[in-house]
Amino acid sequence: MKIEEKKQIVQDMRDRFLRSRVVIVTDYKGLDVPTINELRRKLKAAGIDYRVAKNTLLILASEDTEVALIKEQFKGPNAVALGYDDPVAPAKVLTEFADQNNKLEIKIGVLKGKVLGLNDIKTLAILPNREILMAHLLSVLNNVPASLVRALNNVPAKFVQVLNAIKEKKEAA
Repeated sequence: MKIEEKKQIVQDMRDRFLRSRVVIVTDYKGLDVPTINELRRKLKAAGIDYRVAKNTLLILASEDTEVALIKEQFKGPNAVALGYDDPVAPAKVLTEFADQNNKLEIKIGVLKGKVLGLNDIKTLAILPNREILMAHLLSVLNNVPASLVRALNNVPAKFVQVLNAIKEKKEAA
């Protein structure tokens, strides 16, 4: 590979590292080509990049990024999953795939400057995705004004009931 090609790969990976919200490093050793292609399809469907590059290029690309925290882990055959929008999606897809294919090893990750071990990534995979969390937030935000309107609406209704009770009591007397 020519030096210019290597420089281009390093710059491309650095740009991807800077744009990503989460980076998860996997060891794909032992997976055959159809299995890796299946993994790539699943990751691509979730909007996740899955890149394989030489470790020296990954180390160079990680300089001045959050990924530099885990550059010591770039040993052996590595691939990186890069999540740009939803930090839960890469963890979820990789964890499910690793459960089905024990040859895929999830090694380590980085999320917003925090190093994620295997247990952290599995915990992240359990969380609901962004759309579900947004739906929950929206329902909570909708319930507060609705409850306030019901409470404010009850005040005049109760006042009218009290006035009717006083009226009926006076008419009876």
